[in-house]
Amino acid sequence: MDVDLEIQENVPLAPLSTIGVGGIARYYTRATHPEAVAAALRWAAQRSLPMFVLGGGSNVIIADEGHAGLVLHVALRGVEAHQRDGQVELRVAAGEDWDALVGMAVGHGWAGLECLSGIPGLVGATPIQNVGAYGQDVSETLTSVETLDRQTLRQAVFANEDCRFGYRESRFKREDRERHIVLAVTYRLRPGGAPAVRYAELVRHLQEQDRPSPTVAEVREAVIELRRRKSMVLNPEDPDARSVGSFFVNPVVGADTFAEVQKAVGDDTTVPHWPMPGGRVKLSAAWLIEHAGLARGYRRGNVGLSSRHALAIVNRGNAAARDVIELAREVRGKVHERFGVLLTPEPVFVNVALEQAEVPSTTPAGTDL
Repeated sequence: MDVDLEIQENVPLAPLSTIGVGGIARYYTRATHPEAVAAALRWAAQRSLPMFVLGGGSNVIIADEGHAGLVLHVALRGVEAHQRDGQVELRVAAGEDWDALVGMAVGHGWAGLECLSGIPGLVGATPIQNVGAYGQDVSETLTSVETLDRQTLRQAVFANEDCRFGYRESRFKREDRERHIVLAVTYRLRPGGAPAVRYAELVRHLQEQDRPSPTVAEVREAVIELRRRKSMVLNPEDPDARSVGSFFVNPVVGADTFAEVQKAVGDDTTVPHWPMPGGRVKLSAAWLIEHAGLARGYRRGNVGLSSRHALAIVNRGNAAARDVIELAREVRGKVHERFGVLLTPEPVFVNVALEQAEVPSTTPAGTDL
């Protein structure tokens, strides 16, 4: 199939990012079907240009210098529902809005995604990050991922077990980083199933609402309310919402490191923690940040920490990418100095790095879907 690409030049990228920073794309195109994705890859390769794949822009920090190659904006659409063995399989194109999909599933009474309500971004990001919140991960319901291999230009299908999911990660974020472009994802949901209510904060909230046996719709409503309280729902009228959400992943550490963190705060304070497989322990990155001396609402020039959640770095107006990076480095440095824990950033960085080493603007970037 011949595809005529519409290539635009010098396109501002900041408006395409929820945090609102970044320079221009030398070249830019939107792909509305898989053949256009492959055509864009060939177009960039023929000109020896680096390519960055952009999705919802909710998890990306773009350099002030922008991107000197091609920015491919994935806009594949389509949702197909099929009944199978008493369950519903949803095959969803990568460019579909994630929260709209969750809302649709909940509206039909299909359980499996309800705790992932209110998360900005597109469907294509969910397998890369193994998106999760309030005790639920997409890996629990995801059955397959369809991709386009950037090296061979061939389509591939990965079953759940082939994705090698971990806590906020997958093969697409680790060993196969920058190799595959997600085209579609299939999820298996439970019609009339019970919602996943196992996260302590969510349990408490539902109890306060006198909902001991909530429906999936009530759980979705509760999750969105909790996220809204933390400015973790996109809202142009909320000054704390101009961010990429959680900037750092909750660290998973060994027992020895956890003991050192507990020792650093003393016996009078219990460090929030949750057991993980292999004897490891998950810590709260937000708690570490606040107890390293950076309170909610902390400000550094045009950027700051959200006044509602210490994990979010917020554009307070006219911020540059370098401002965001400098604050992120300060946060990371103070936590490491105080607790010996090095926080891992969650966003994708385009031609800029959290580490001090400079990254040239022509460096091939990662993928934000």
